[in-house]
Amino acid sequence: MKLFSNSVLLKVLLLAALTLLAVLPLSQISGLIHERGASRDQAKQALAAAHAGPQTLAGPVIVVPYVERWVEEKRGDDGKLKATVPHSRELAHIIFPERFDLRGEMNAQQRYRGIFTVQFYDLKAGVTGRFPAFDPATIKPSTAAATLEIGAPLLAMSLSDIRGLQGAPALTLAGESARWLPRIPGLPAGSLLAQGIHVPLAGAALTAWQQRRAIDWRMQIALVGQERLSILPLADETTAHLKSNWPHPSFGGEFLATRRTVTDTGFEADWAVSSLSSAARMQLLRGGEAGRPGDLSALDTFDVSLVEPLNVYAMATRAVKYGLLFVALTLMAAFMFELFRDLRLHPVQYGLVGLSITLFFLLLLALSEKVDFLIAYAVAAGASVLLLTVYFSAVLRGWRRGLGLGGYVTVLYAALYGLLSSEDNALLLGALLLFGLLGLLMVATRRVDWYALSGPREPAPEPASA
Repeated sequence: MKLFSNSVLLKVLLLAALTLLAVLPLSQISGLIHERGASRDQAKQALAAAHAGPQTLAGPVIVVPYVERWVEEKRGDDGKLKATVPHSRELAHIIFPERFDLRGEMNAQQRYRGIFTVQFYDLKAGVTGRFPAFDPATIKPSTAAATLEIGAPLLAMSLSDIRGLQGAPALTLAGESARWLPRIPGLPAGSLLAQGIHVPLAGAALTAWQQRRAIDWRMQIALVGQERLSILPLADETTAHLKSNWPHPSFGGEFLATRRTVTDTGFEADWAVSSLSSAARMQLLRGGEAGRPGDLSALDTFDVSLVEPLNVYAMATRAVKYGLLFVALTLMAAFMFELFRDLRLHPVQYGLVGLSITLFFLLLLALSEKVDFLIAYAVAAGASVLLLTVYFSAVLRGWRRGLGLGGYVTVLYAALYGLLSSEDNALLLGALLLFGLLGLLMVATRRVDWYALSGPREPAPEPASA
């Protein structure tokens, strides 16, 4: 051990080995963060199973069920007709609206599963629209020999999670109130509209249908969902206006908002989508191009999500990625004090310093699950700095030296928070930080005779006891 204390080169190699050993606790902490994040995802899934998941709204549309019938002829080898076999299949023709306009408000709600918080919303919206005049005679069979039996038309609306409906939507169809019924009959197996509700056309709506006139409709809907609301633009012109008291929206889908205003008290956003620019109709008719059967979210939608301003697990994961660098920078600073102040630090002392830095990240994770991330970071960093200041004051034999290294570690923690809070500029800030520290080290050691320092050194005298 005397060899290590007297040789600068061997001490540097030892510090490099201690720094690499810090990978072990840091990897364990990283795995714990991943595990806690997975537990949070399980909590979200459990709440979705118990209440409602993310919502995708499709419709209303008019469904015209019909049966196509044809006869297959069986002939013998001589070409004579031996038998006829009747066939039939049930199909549905979908009529999309000319206009769809939704205006509503999303009020944020927080629900809990254990220690985990999951974001929900309560949507209250008014929806208006119009269906064009339609002639059932325009429905053509697949072959000229087939005949069609047209069924009774119905209005249908589908949701990705029908349990989110807060009571039956109030519907006015052709000026008359109508009552919703469960499920959507008359659709082929595997249709994306299968999970929904319907209203048979009756009264004034049926009269308008039979007279080939347009049908206006109006609806009030109350809907609960988890985090994301998506709307399928099926009309010739689909417009929407949403406002919310949640100040952290995320706009996504295939069509971004044409106008959005985000403030500290909430947001407002408008969308306008034409069927000329959307493939949603064709995707719906084909059953969707991707995802699970019946998964409306796999189609072209526009959506908004009420997201958390800070994902503590993502932030903690990013912080741990800088853990090895923090250990190296702190040990380097302690080594500079040892080198230039003619002190001697034991490898065990360096090991304890490195371990205290790694425990900061564990403390940050534990606190951030209970309090705001900024508060958790400040408490964890403050505790780490206090511990290192007290420890350095003892091993470096002076409060000024301890406070100096404590201030240095404080600057490192402040720089790390800057990197975490500025994701877009993290690479630039990190590069500038490393360049600045390397430049400072090179300037401070530019006149050092490393060959002289690498030789045997006399141990520093112990301070006289009082």
